[in-house]
Amino acid sequence: MKVLIVNTSESSGGAAVAARRLMDALELNGVQTAMLVRDKQSDDERVVALPHLWLAKWHFLWERLVLFVRLHFHYRNLFAIDAGISGTDITRLRVFRQADVVHLHWVNQGMLSLSDIRKIVRSGKPVVWTMHDIWPATSLCHLSLECRQFTRRGADSRTSGCRQCPYLPGGGSDNDYSSRVWRKKQKMLAGSNITFVACSRWLQGEAKASALLDRQLTASIPNAIDTELFSPGSGEEARRQESLPLDRKLVLFVCQKVTNRYKGMDYLIEACRLMAAEHPATKAEVSVVLLGSHADEVAEQLPFPALALGYVSDQQRMARLYRAADVFVLPSLSENLPNTIMEAMACGLPCLGFRVGGIPEEIDHRRTGYVARYRDAADLAQGLHWLLYEADRQRLAEEAVKKVQKCYSPTSVAVQYTEIYQQTMIQTTMK
Repeated sequence: MKVLIVNTSESSGGAAVAARRLMDALELNGVQTAMLVRDKQSDDERVVALPHLWLAKWHFLWERLVLFVRLHFHYRNLFAIDAGISGTDITRLRVFRQADVVHLHWVNQGMLSLSDIRKIVRSGKPVVWTMHDIWPATSLCHLSLECRQFTRRGADSRTSGCRQCPYLPGGGSDNDYSSRVWRKKQKMLAGSNITFVACSRWLQGEAKASALLDRQLTASIPNAIDTELFSPGSGEEARRQESLPLDRKLVLFVCQKVTNRYKGMDYLIEACRLMAAEHPATKAEVSVVLLGSHADEVAEQLPFPALALGYVSDQQRMARLYRAADVFVLPSLSENLPNTIMEAMACGLPCLGFRVGGIPEEIDHRRTGYVARYRDAADLAQGLHWLLYEADRQRLAEEAVKKVQKCYSPTSVAVQYTEIYQQTMIQTTMK
C-alpha cells in the first residue's frame, strides 16, 4: 500500500507536525508513504514539493487578494478564512499517480482549490481527509466559535448551511460570500467517497452535525506523538541547559503567535493577575515562560516575571522546555486536539486549559491536569494555583505519561489509519 499525504507545509504549524508524525508512524508500521507539500523545509526524500514554486506562491497571493476585496479591504480576518479559490492540480503528478490512497490534511492558502479537490475525488483513488480544524465542514472559517450556521438543515438546500457569516463585513447576509462558497463545496462533494477523519471526538461530532458532510463517512483518530522524543526527564538539568531560574515555579505557554486572540493570552494574563492578587506570595515564586512569535509584546502585561523566548521549532529543545516547566497552560477559545498538550503530557507536565473542543479529551480533570470552565479566568486562576501549590504533581505526571502512551503512541495511531485506508480501498473497489 502506498499512501500520499498532502499538506500545505512540511513542518510549519500543528497540522504539518501531525502529518509528518503520521508519515513516520506509518513507515514504522510497514506502510509506504510520500508527502506532497507546497513548502518543503527539509532534505527528506519522502517529501515532494509542488513543481513551479513561483506559481504555487501566486495561487496563495491571488486567493488572499480576492479575500481582501471580499473583506472590504480589512486585514483582520484575512487569514481566518479560506475559500479554495486557487491551487495546483496534483492529479497530473507522478507521486499522485503512484499512490493507492490519497490522504489530505490542511490544504489551504493556495495549495488546493475546490476544483482541484474535485479532480482528486474524480480520479477514482480512495481519499481520506484528516480534519485539523472545522474548514472541511464549513464554508470559509477554520474556527466556527459560537456560529452554528453550518449545522442548519432546511427543506430547501439552497438556503441551508453557511450564510450570515460573522467573519464577513457587517455579519454577512442570506446570500453572502459564505453561502456561495458553501454551494461550491456542495458541488465538490456531490457523489464523492471521502472518509473524513477528525483528530478528536468533539470535531467528529461537529463534522456529523455539518449539513455539508451530511452523507459523508466520518471517524475519529487522534494525532500521533513521538513518545521517545517527548518523554520525562530531569527538570533541573533542563533548566540549566535553557538558562531558566532554578528557584521559581515556571508556567509555560506555547503557540505559534502569542498575540493570536484565539489562543487566550488575555485570559492567562487575567488569571495570573487574579492569582497574584489572592496569593501575593506567588509574585516572588512564579515566572511565566512564553514561546511563540510576538511574545515580547505581552510579557510586561503579566504580574509575574516573564521570559519571552520567541518561536521555537526545534523539537529537542521543546522537549527540554516542557521538562523544565511546572505547568503548561493553553487557554484557547477553540481547539481540536492540540499537539502541545500531548507533548507536555508525554514529558510528565500537568496541563491546564478551558473546557472547549478536544481539550477535555486530552486532560483528565484533576487527574492529569485541570480543565477550567470556558472563558472563566477565575477558574483558570484556581486551576493554576491548584496545579502549582496543592496537587500531587508526581501523581499527575505519572498519569499524564500513561495516557499519552496508551492513546497517542505512533503504533496505536498508525494501526487505526491503516484500517481506514483498507476500508476506503475496499469501498472504492466496490463502487
